[in-house]
Amino acid sequence: MFTVDLIVLLAYFGIILGIGLSQRSKSDSVEGFALGNRQTPWWAVLASILAAEISAATFLGAPESGYSKGNWTYAQFAIGTILARIIVSFLFIPLFYRQGVVSLYEYLETRFGPRTRTWASGTFLVTRVLAMGTRLYVSAIILVIAYQVWMGKSVGPGEKFAIFAGAVIVVTVLTSIYTAVGGIRAVIWTDFIQVGVLVASLGFSIWYLLGKLPDGWGTAAQYVKSPAFFDFAKPSEPGAWAWLKNVLTSDYTIWAAIIGSTFVTMATHGIDQDTVQRMLTAKNRRESAKATIVSGLIDLPVVSCFILVGILVSAFYKSGSGTLPGDIVSREAFPYFIITEMPAGMRGLVIAGVMATAMGSLSTALNALGTSFARDFVLPRREKRGPVSEEEKVRVFRWSTVLFAGFVVLVGVLTAWAMAYNPTLEIIPLVLGILGFTFGSLLALFLLAIFTKTRGSDAGNIFAMICGFLAVVFFSNAALQTWAGFTTADGKPLLILAFPWRITLGTLVTFCVAACFRTSKHAQDGAAAREIALG
Repeated sequence: MFTVDLIVLLAYFGIILGIGLSQRSKSDSVEGFALGNRQTPWWAVLASILAAEISAATFLGAPESGYSKGNWTYAQFAIGTILARIIVSFLFIPLFYRQGVVSLYEYLETRFGPRTRTWASGTFLVTRVLAMGTRLYVSAIILVIAYQVWMGKSVGPGEKFAIFAGAVIVVTVLTSIYTAVGGIRAVIWTDFIQVGVLVASLGFSIWYLLGKLPDGWGTAAQYVKSPAFFDFAKPSEPGAWAWLKNVLTSDYTIWAAIIGSTFVTMATHGIDQDTVQRMLTAKNRRESAKATIVSGLIDLPVVSCFILVGILVSAFYKSGSGTLPGDIVSREAFPYFIITEMPAGMRGLVIAGVMATAMGSLSTALNALGTSFARDFVLPRREKRGPVSEEEKVRVFRWSTVLFAGFVVLVGVLTAWAMAYNPTLEIIPLVLGILGFTFGSLLALFLLAIFTKTRGSDAGNIFAMICGFLAVVFFSNAALQTWAGFTTADGKPLLILAFPWRITLGTLVTFCVAACFRTSKHAQDGAAAREIALG
């Protein structure tokens, strides 16, 4: 049944590995391994940015949103992503090019001191490992469905976990091989192929689903729920507080799209080594900005298409065109359709599309994790003992990449266990929610560094980051609010912040606290000398 699909998948893996490994000879220096010698054309950078942000969580999570909600309210987020990318292109990218950084967090040492750099880089490493690990298991959902269909029966949590864990390990090992060997060039050029596979599989899915419905879009339109796109979060109760609370506690609203999503994207595309490292491989800051802004313009139609797939799958089963087993939860509906309804060969292409999103986002994460760890932690200590050759530096980068592949596998396996035994957990809030706890604090430090010259100190910044983190934890946890007496008259938590607002809160709290501390005279003089040296 799956022989042709298996051949398609094996061919895909073979091509990706071949392209990745072929870049080894061009990645034998730090500049080549981490930044591709800054010679990547903007359209290739664009493809890599898209591959980094369209993970398997998007490939299956966005259809899950369309399937369960019946509308495009999740796509509102793209509004903020466009605004944020324009800000990033004019605020952050020129700064990083002028500073000539390999790890973004080098700039924070120049502006504040070494402890700020260490804490910021460490925060990125921990957060990105957790976020990547939770994303990675998603690609295995379709394998679980295929196994169920092949066996002709439902599988228990234990069997699901075994398949999830096995897929996490295999995908990570394959991806880490070409990423560690070929560096950022391998990441970018394999991303380019993977985006092509993604677009082909997405386009075929929409075309095939419309053909399976009795009246095409006319059938699907009957199942679209209001609001179709914009949700203004109008509360059922009168009053400003009721409105504000509804805005801050709702996941997908126009306010979260314009404000919350802008802060989220400023963090993920402005101060996250994972994405920014792709941007810094472009020939100059104009080429980088072009790739960044165009990726934002493409984001809305791409995400909307993913959501459309979920709506079409829902219409397919609700209209009686197909039968969905009762044990299939919402996030498994699209994978079940792929396995049971699509023709052989094309089914393999769509499965390859899922794997492409998983490997594309994973390769960028591994390269960024290895780069930050080597540049911010390992090499500074090595260089204190004496000169380090270029060959040894690249070796450190490669082994750092392998090390973090192991960490990602560990988190992915633990997430697989949680999802196998808790099938009702939603994908998108889980993945994006993790970043929300810490990335606001990172964004605040960069904004403070850019917009002020005398505010923020090495010790004060660490205290501010902790305050920002604790504020987000408190306003995201019902038990903590209840324990602290932060409740309504009937004993319910006063405000449980929706995940799109976490980075906004973390940014504001960290910025305000850090701004209370004055930059040391030594740090001010060092930053000024650096600016003079850069011209």
